[in-house]
Amino acid sequence: MRRLPFLALVLLAAATPAAAQLGFGPPPQEVARLVERARDLPLGSAQNPVRVNMPAGEHAYIARLRCADGTRPRVGQRSNIGVGAFGTIVDRWPLDCGDAAPGRFDLHLDMYHPNHVESRAPAGFSLIPDGNDDGDDEDGGKPAAPADPTV
Repeated sequence: MRRLPFLALVLLAAATPAAAQLGFGPPPQEVARLVERARDLPLGSAQNPVRVNMPAGEHAYIARLRCADGTRPRVGQRSNIGVGAFGTIVDRWPLDCGDAAPGRFDLHLDMYHPNHVESRAPAGFSLIPDGNDDGDDEDGGKPAAPADPTV
């Protein structure tokens, strides 16, 4: 019977990363402090991931990104890098603009921010307004949303 509290403590400690994955990260006041601290770091880096709302927010943000020449970046397969700067799970998306700036870029996204819509783009990219993707091929016909079977 004395082992039950110890076992509960071990399980709670082991569940901490899982809790972050489920969005049970730091309280909003702490997130605000962490966001303020990261403000001057490069947007989209591991130290200042783009804040979005769930996988749909990741896809919508990536669909709005444009390389310096106006084309959509080619999007690689998403990978999870663990708990990030804001206390929740961060995904890494490799982007490739080919010969256009910024070239290859690892975009880091934190999808546990339901009340945030990012209006800025990482250095070297531009961001079209939400809803302005008309689906034509004038941007090189590159895929708007990542093809990710894990989502």
